[in-house]
Amino acid sequence: MDFELNEDQRAIAEMAGSLMSDYCTDERLRDWDLSGQAYMHELWSGCVETGLHALAIPEAAGGSGLGMTELMQILDAQGGALAQVPLWRHQLAAATLAEFGGAPLAPWVEQAVTATGLLTLSLDGLSNVRGIELQASAEADGWRLDGRVAALALAEQSVAALVLALVSGLPRLVLVDLGQAGISSVAGVMTHGEALADLNFEGVTLGKHQVLPEAALDWLAPRSIAALAALQLGVSAEQVHRTVAYVSEREQFDRSIGSFQAVQMSMADTHVHLEVLRSALWQLCYRLDAGLPAPAEALATAYLACEAGHRIGHTAQHVHGGIGVDLTYPIHRFLYWSRALSSALGGSSVILERLGDWLSDNDTLGWKYDLDEHQAL
Repeated sequence: MDFELNEDQRAIAEMAGSLMSDYCTDERLRDWDLSGQAYMHELWSGCVETGLHALAIPEAAGGSGLGMTELMQILDAQGGALAQVPLWRHQLAAATLAEFGGAPLAPWVEQAVTATGLLTLSLDGLSNVRGIELQASAEADGWRLDGRVAALALAEQSVAALVLALVSGLPRLVLVDLGQAGISSVAGVMTHGEALADLNFEGVTLGKHQVLPEAALDWLAPRSIAALAALQLGVSAEQVHRTVAYVSEREQFDRSIGSFQAVQMSMADTHVHLEVLRSALWQLCYRLDAGLPAPAEALATAYLACEAGHRIGHTAQHVHGGIGVDLTYPIHRFLYWSRALSSALGGSSVILERLGDWLSDNDTLGWKYDLDEHQAL
């Protein structure tokens, strides 16, 4: 089996890594914390110029037509740099519309490809303790939306959003023009700096085509998990890298603290969590790109991402000691990102509950049940 990236994938990874790391220096991140900006506009322009903003949008719709394996490369780089740019939500929303929206929704995809308007999305209702708070009621010429969408990322900066609504009691993706009447918002900011807003809907009207088919949610949900897990992989990998560098230099009792067995074992554990997440994420992306079902693989990856973020994050803070809670030192930002990503994924307890429900309803799990096995006699 060949686990190496091909030449094009390596080029994408190198370009994204260079773009993100060159822009997101510790000094610039400190300045951005105080800037009040919703996202890094200058870096976003760089993503648009290099085509990273449309990498996963189908080629027929004007994008690059690449898969989750390639998208994973740029999100890994984004997570490692802590880059505040709307890469995954923007293009996965556009890709979903391109796959399931048809001609009536093509103008929204075109805006995403040309970057003349931002798209965002939220699947939080699948794991939120309050569930889906938006109701879609059928009307003669379309639909009516009433209810609420909590903490929608870049809600006030985006032109449209894919959100969850209950249609006849079942979750469906709906496309909402965020500029239309009947939508009010309350803005906020996540701990790691991402702009968001609570949206309230009162009698918002939608066209018939703005409620996507049921298959759209099944297509988008595992890809969203893969995107968030790829960000977590980048965040945690850089967190481990910086922590190893710190414990190699920091001295106590005339020796580096990295030479103490307890510290070495703690850092070894972080490496295990990191590589377990990497392996699960690679498998998930492979299955998605191959057109294979991956409901259990997605949930397992989500759980491992939450666990890696928590365990690596807290170990890194612990071995940094007092300097880890100094906001002038950069390591705290990685913990903030990990907490935000875990929240977006739903948290490990909720994910395990969903995975348990899946296992109780399915007798098969894993590649050997849906791929041919060729064994030499």
